[in-house]
Amino acid sequence: MNNIRVTAEGDSSLLVEFEQKISPEVNRRIAAVVKLIRQQQIEGIVDMIPTYCSLLISYNPLVISYREIHERISSIARMDTKVESVRKRIFEIPVLYGGEGGPDLPAIASHAGLSEEEVIAIHSGRDYLIYMLGFLPGFTYLGGLDERIHTPRLPNPRVRIPAGSVGIGGSQTGIYPVDSPGGWQLMGITPVRTYDPGRERPILVEAGDYIRFRPVSAPEYEEIRGAVSEGSYQLTVREGD
Repeated sequence: MNNIRVTAEGDSSLLVEFEQKISPEVNRRIAAVVKLIRQQQIEGIVDMIPTYCSLLISYNPLVISYREIHERISSIARMDTKVESVRKRIFEIPVLYGGEGGPDLPAIASHAGLSEEEVIAIHSGRDYLIYMLGFLPGFTYLGGLDERIHTPRLPNPRVRIPAGSVGIGGSQTGIYPVDSPGGWQLMGITPVRTYDPGRERPILVEAGDYIRFRPVSAPEYEEIRGAVSEGSYQLTVREGD
């Protein structure tokens, strides 16, 4: 792990830089380091923010000195941890494809030269790795979208995209966690709240987790939406290797 660099970012943060490429292997390595740091329970660490190929660690310099945290983080980051030991969590996200919640599904299918049913099957047929969170609270940057359904962003972004909208922007797919402007092509909507400031853990997922989209019917969507509103919906979360 000699290619890992740990440097100061301002007066209260460290940046741990891994191999500079976007890949599941690098992401798993970052997830393993985050897990190790949490296990160490280092007093003074305020937050950890994983990205595609780095990890930003914020700390309180009144609690732990730069020298001490640099030494401890450098040691942990260079441990020969087997990234395979990090089990993945797979969040099953129900999606109502097409209709009012997915107005661009016909355009996505036309661009791909496929039927709408084929696009849905492709989109919901794999697990997507969450490389990082950003842009909006809980916005997921997912990797692994099938090249057959890569679709350009809209030439003119929408002023408002409803929370829960599932879309494609170029080679990426993801979920809008809150109402916001956006230029992605919308293919469906989920009643699950990936960001809820009223929850104990406002952001549903973490970098390193996986998302699997599950097509649902309109009646099932309404049933789930009601359960989510009542706080009784139990999201399916599976574990895998």
